[in-house]
Amino acid sequence: MKAPIAALGVAALFLASTAQATPITGRLWAVADAIAGNAIPANIPAAPPNVTFDVNAPLNFTNPGTVAQFLASGGAFNINALTPGDLTRLVSNGVIGTLIEFTGFVTVTNGQQFTVTHDDGLTLIIGGVNLGFFAGPTPPIQQTFTYTGPSGNFPFQLVYGECCSGSAVLQIDLPFQPAAVPEPASMVLVGSGVLGLLARRRAKARQ
Repeated sequence: MKAPIAALGVAALFLASTAQATPITGRLWAVADAIAGNAIPANIPAAPPNVTFDVNAPLNFTNPGTVAQFLASGGAFNINALTPGDLTRLVSNGVIGTLIEFTGFVTVTNGQQFTVTHDDGLTLIIGGVNLGFFAGPTPPIQQTFTYTGPSGNFPFQLVYGECCSGSAVLQIDLPFQPAAVPEPASMVLVGSGVLGLLARRRAKARQ
């Protein structure tokens, strides 16, 4: 009976681990305002980031002060400053701005509406499709976007830039994830498969 019990324990651990949400990771660079003012993937520096951090979705960054204040406003944690003093500088002082990249996966449905508020620009790519947001400097602007691509769980890349001093806002109500999360139906199938395997072993043991 030990083997079936162990197998059930492994199955329970598997189901628990797949259901548990894990935060996405952001990478932040201090860049010239001209670069921060064009938030596109091609402008992401090849050099290591100045700061790395974790954050849970939905994104809600609202404080235009220092880098530390901006990250704290969005509930960022596990903040790791790789460049001394970068957390205490302004997100943008009119000369040096900030470029942030988030990557992971997101579950979307065709026809789904979501709201994005940003200042300054951003690029959001889901499943290789650029959703067409404005990548340049802008005052705080809120947009309601209708997703028209295929439904499913896809990789995403979000690049956000803050330049030109002033306000700094990034709010997106999408369920960003660090990795593909199995659908409940898939989890049920896995559990059923494990139970079926246990039943076969018990039948063989009785014979």
